[in-house]
Amino acid sequence: MTTVSNESFQNLSQKNMSFEQVFDSIIQFMMQDTSGNYRLIFGTDSQVHAHYTLFITGIVIQCIGKGAWACIRKVTIPRKMTNLHERISYETTLTEEVVSLFTEERKKQLIDIVLPNIYQGATFTIEGHIDIGSGNRNKTKIFVNEMVARMESLGLEPKIKPEAFVASSYANRYTK
Repeated sequence: MTTVSNESFQNLSQKNMSFEQVFDSIIQFMMQDTSGNYRLIFGTDSQVHAHYTLFITGIVIQCIGKGAWACIRKVTIPRKMTNLHERISYETTLTEEVVSLFTEERKKQLIDIVLPNIYQGATFTIEGHIDIGSGNRNKTKIFVNEMVARMESLGLEPKIKPEAFVASSYANRYTK
């Protein structure tokens, strides 16, 4: 039983955005500098609370050196999800869900914004940030290969801690 504030995205200035509004905001942000170096980044983090588990998926469009536009989507599971593999796997599933909204046609629209300027240095990459690490003391290291493979299967460039800032910092901020 999932309580998804379905397709409802928000950020500090806008609430209850549809995915279309999110996509339009990303286009508007990219149109401000069609020769920028863009990273479209997705990541999910979770926090187990007393009677529920809160999942936050972040979408960030970053123009390297020139700022970013971002929003989140909240999903609440009405139970304490204490199994670490289940929680990490569900975080990855929620990231995959949001990524799937970016169809090939939509990704092409974003690429077409920078395409005329690639010989002047414009770039566009898509990353999946996973809130796991491979360090010896990290309990999530046994899941790294599985979750990285899931991100790669979507055509995303996977990032784990410490590079996975959308999951481990941006989304994390909203799970508390």
